[in-house]
Amino acid sequence: MNHVYFDHNATTPLDERVLAAMLPFLKDQHGNASSRHEFGTVARKAVDDAREQVAALVGVQPAQVIFTSGGTEANNLFIKGAVGYLKPAQIALSAIEHPCVARPAQELTRQGWTLRKLAVTRTGVIDVADVDAALKTPTGIVSAMLANNETGVVQDVAAIGERARRSKALMHTDAVQALGKIAVDFNALNVSAMTVSAHKIYGPKGAGALIVDKRLELRPLLSGGGHERGLRSGTENVAAIVGFGAACELAAGRMDGMGRQLQTLRERLEHGLSNMNAVIFGASAARVPNTSYFALKGIDGEALVIELDKAGYAVAAGAACSSTSSEPSASLLAMGVAPEVARGAVRFSLGAANTEAQVDGFLTALTAVEQRLRRLTAVAV
Repeated sequence: MNHVYFDHNATTPLDERVLAAMLPFLKDQHGNASSRHEFGTVARKAVDDAREQVAALVGVQPAQVIFTSGGTEANNLFIKGAVGYLKPAQIALSAIEHPCVARPAQELTRQGWTLRKLAVTRTGVIDVADVDAALKTPTGIVSAMLANNETGVVQDVAAIGERARRSKALMHTDAVQALGKIAVDFNALNVSAMTVSAHKIYGPKGAGALIVDKRLELRPLLSGGGHERGLRSGTENVAAIVGFGAACELAAGRMDGMGRQLQTLRERLEHGLSNMNAVIFGASAARVPNTSYFALKGIDGEALVIELDKAGYAVAAGAACSSTSSEPSASLLAMGVAPEVARGAVRFSLGAANTEAQVDGFLTALTAVEQRLRRLTAVAV
């Protein structure tokens, strides 16, 4: 059985054109980008070209792009790096942040910082009034993701960033789930730093970047040879960086068309889900076009994911990083969703290769799986 992949928010398949760009640096062009000979010079130019491609997608200068191993490292580099130049104060982040933002922020409480979670509305949007209330307390850092990895809800980061700037707080956004799906303009967002990653945009795993304001001071997580302006020492993963650059260039060219295509497919899906009386989380808010997060009342999300996988459809019970946890989604609980409903949540995330026929097949399979699980539940009772 050929499985249909509907879990693109977890990771995307590597685009063949990205692979083609990477292959020379996995084979013949194996030089260290810091070496002075011809092999090193070729590698250095490839890294510089990729830096320009990433910078172009988010509207910054290449020098503002600091390559990392991925989104987790970039988020940690900002939070832990920024506090090296700040006195302990309040760090405010939304209640729906990814663990690689929430956990390093929590760690700061051992260094005298106070953690403040920013409330979200029932639609999954960060409550700007609560941002205003939080910023009445001296605040050093604010972090709010641009698009939620589970619901797909897009946040008004620019408005939050403007408030943070007026309060003289550093503003950061995790844009990993927004990049390549909607237009992302670093300067328009009023942020000091932004996190992006390659493997969510048909690039390779193991490559990401922290985009920084030129005036931002950070202490590096790693001490070493001074790579990436001294902020990320370590021999560059040239092939992965090249792949990241190629993926960004491709994303710039196809984002609008693919966005319309995915929006149409999602509408088709959610029409079917509505006929099944599914709860669709964040449906009334602005969302990235590929994401739908839903629950069928009385059906366990993990059971649904397992049975759909048997039927040939790959979806998720929430964020991939939290797939081993039996706890309900923290994002949904923050939105005021009852735990028993949140436990039924399933994330469906579309990608470039998905089709109408696949969506229709999924709805047929979902109907059959739901009926079977309800019969089993009735027998158990």
